[in-house]
Amino acid sequence: MNRFAYQTTGFAIKTLSLFSKARIRLHGEANIPQGSLIFVINHFTRMETLFLPYHIYYLTGKKPVWSLGDAGLFKGAIGDYLNAVGVVSTRSPDRDRLMVKSLLTGEASWIIYPEGLMVKNKKLVEKGRLMLSVAGGKHPPHTGAASLALRTEFYRKRIIHLSETLPDEARRLMTLFQIADIEALKTTRTLIVPVNITYYPLRSRENTLSRMAEFLVDQPSDRMMDETMTEGAMLLSGVDIDIHFGAAISIQDFLTTSTIESDISATRTFDFDDPISSRRAMRKQARNIMQQYMTAIYGMTTVNPDHLFAAMLHKIPFKRVDAFDLRRRVFLAITQKTGQCGSFLHETLTKNQIHIITDDNYKRFQDFVDIAVEKRILTRKGNELTKLTSILPQVLNFDRIRIDNPIAVMVNEIEPLVLLQRGIRRLAWLPAFWIRRRIARFLLDKAIADYNHDYEAFFIEGESKARSVGQPILKKGRSGKLGIILFHGYMAAPKELEEIAEYLSEKGWWVYVPRLKGHGTAPEDLAIRTAEDWMTSADEAIGLITSKCRKVVLGGFSMGAGLALEVAARIRHPAIIGVFAVCPPFRLQDFSSKFVPAVSMWNRLMSSVKRENVKKEFVINQPENPHINYLRNPISGVRELDKLMKSAENKLADIRLPALLVQSDEDPVVDEKGTRKAFKLLGSDRKRCLLIHSSRHGILLGNGATEVYRAVEEFIAHLLNPD
Repeated sequence: MNRFAYQTTGFAIKTLSLFSKARIRLHGEANIPQGSLIFVINHFTRMETLFLPYHIYYLTGKKPVWSLGDAGLFKGAIGDYLNAVGVVSTRSPDRDRLMVKSLLTGEASWIIYPEGLMVKNKKLVEKGRLMLSVAGGKHPPHTGAASLALRTEFYRKRIIHLSETLPDEARRLMTLFQIADIEALKTTRTLIVPVNITYYPLRSRENTLSRMAEFLVDQPSDRMMDETMTEGAMLLSGVDIDIHFGAAISIQDFLTTSTIESDISATRTFDFDDPISSRRAMRKQARNIMQQYMTAIYGMTTVNPDHLFAAMLHKIPFKRVDAFDLRRRVFLAITQKTGQCGSFLHETLTKNQIHIITDDNYKRFQDFVDIAVEKRILTRKGNELTKLTSILPQVLNFDRIRIDNPIAVMVNEIEPLVLLQRGIRRLAWLPAFWIRRRIARFLLDKAIADYNHDYEAFFIEGESKARSVGQPILKKGRSGKLGIILFHGYMAAPKELEEIAEYLSEKGWWVYVPRLKGHGTAPEDLAIRTAEDWMTSADEAIGLITSKCRKVVLGGFSMGAGLALEVAARIRHPAIIGVFAVCPPFRLQDFSSKFVPAVSMWNRLMSSVKRENVKKEFVINQPENPHINYLRNPISGVRELDKLMKSAENKLADIRLPALLVQSDEDPVVDEKGTRKAFKLLGSDRKRCLLIHSSRHGILLGNGATEVYRAVEEFIAHLLNPD
């Protein structure tokens, strides 16, 4: 190996990374042991042959990393370069001896792709057995890596044994493998490290590289176009590359059969390629090792959203699929960890997944459906998806499958994850109403558990209210026709809306008052929460009630009113039919609120000079309902409230739902001019602004509250019966 060429490769990778949007994440580096190592890796792109040796080189203490390469690549300058960086042709006559020799001496680690070539369709299982479906037909994974590891450990043990019984033969073998010191053999061992590489997202599209190929090559082959469109898109558009290193397999454990041990200690002389009596036993053990490392490789696949959408779509036993129903099933598969025991998850699946069944905020579902529609796997009309063809067709051009049917590739890739497959199959066959019921139960249990956890974590004796004040409120309706979601105000709790919830519930409607994060516990809890946290609480409430009711109305008081409007603008859910907002704080009367930016800046300055003791983190609050509201207001919370209201105001024109705004005309907290302005900005065709004569902000409690209740009831009744 030419070390200069190897270092040049590292420089090339670093340079390429400046232009590429690929993000490489390494996992399980602690599984890489000391010893003579063979890394066995799944093979999906040509990129692996470039970046994997580079990373393994550094992970193994800068030990050279050699690999096998297709003999067809060893031509001209490219062949010279491959030879220089330690790539050995698969047709080299001395290939096996060189590999065994380098492993015995410890001069290099090896990378072997046991699939034999790129498995572009990711078809890895056939009737429950490991079987690769490739361009040339079907075959099981190769046992070459296992055989070479066995031969290496065989000769290690034989040389050590013969050094004591037949030292001349031991010296001959040491000369054959260029081993200078037998002690080095005694202190190391041969191990196979399984490695999995998973890419997300998988998208094949025209890009600079594919256009260049079409320009430079007359009638480029399917293979060239597939690789430039798929791998070019990965590099230029961005792809997450998760690399998992599995537990190493110790090869010495497979040499304990009597036949193999007999050959290890045999006194007769035989050369490297001479037949030995234990050949059949070695082949059997090689197959066992291969099964072990291939199971480990495929078992480390990093499950991502595309995998789950594709697999669920494939297993749902109907041609027509409701988009929200599909999203709910995938949501359950993630949140209830269906069959995920032992599976590795892409980082996007380790976070809150409520967006899947609400606003698809990251457009992951939309992007998946767009690809399926583009490739004519699906059609979409509104919320109805129709499968145009089998997701796993029997015949496909192997060199075009990543272009023509990436959905099939996604399904195939997680087929070896048996537990996950069983879980997805169970969810795919459950009735839709059962799916909705399970989601509602999950979200309600989560809301209660989250509150109990936060209450216990932040409870302050003598300051925190009774636990019942912050408990989420759910009032069951007489049918699933309508559900109402009510969001409480800033520094308040669900108890604040208990009376209006009871009033609306008496009409036979479902009513849910969720606790917004940071509330109902202590000011210190609110101080660490953000506007995004409150939006997530709102989204979870929507996920719950849309799973219970056919139609949903959003409403809220004060900050909750702004949150209801923000949600109405952001979430396009067919079940949501209207929104009402009571005293939304678009403009505050409280003069002290104008000092918040200055105080916030002061706090940041004090943090920068490490003077935490002079920061002002809270101001005194004098609420109308001290039995509910906090008595201290965190500065950070006011800043997040302002962020939420600005977000809501910027989206008012996007609201197309019927809307009702209610405002007290002498509100001491909220300036009614802000509510009037918000009313003008609303994009709704059907909207109403109602002014209530009151000098109080909290008009949903106490005197005059019934007038507001009736206005809300009338608004909702009209939504249900517009004529």
